[in-house]
Amino acid sequence: MRTTKQLSITLPHEMAEMVRTKVESGEYASESEVIRDGLRSLQLHERALETWLREQVAPTYDAMKADPSRAVSSEKVRASLAAAHDSLLRAG
Repeated sequence: MRTTKQLSITLPHEMAEMVRTKVESGEYASESEVIRDGLRSLQLHERALETWLREQVAPTYDAMKADPSRAVSSEKVRASLAAAHDSLLRAG
């Protein structure tokens, strides 16, 4: 029984060129290998995002909903980010 399925895909010129370059450089043996590796990377990214949402975002949301006094206002966040940005500009 075959464990693969042949597909026909259309890519933008830039992506098709990137696939071709990867194969020509010897980094991959075929276009299919490039696409498979890209899909594996996408799968890992999606798993990591799901884990982050489940393990960090959802519990934080629940904690903030249970005790809204823990929240930091958007104004304080903006001020903190602006101060950090200014500090980096002065140091640079």
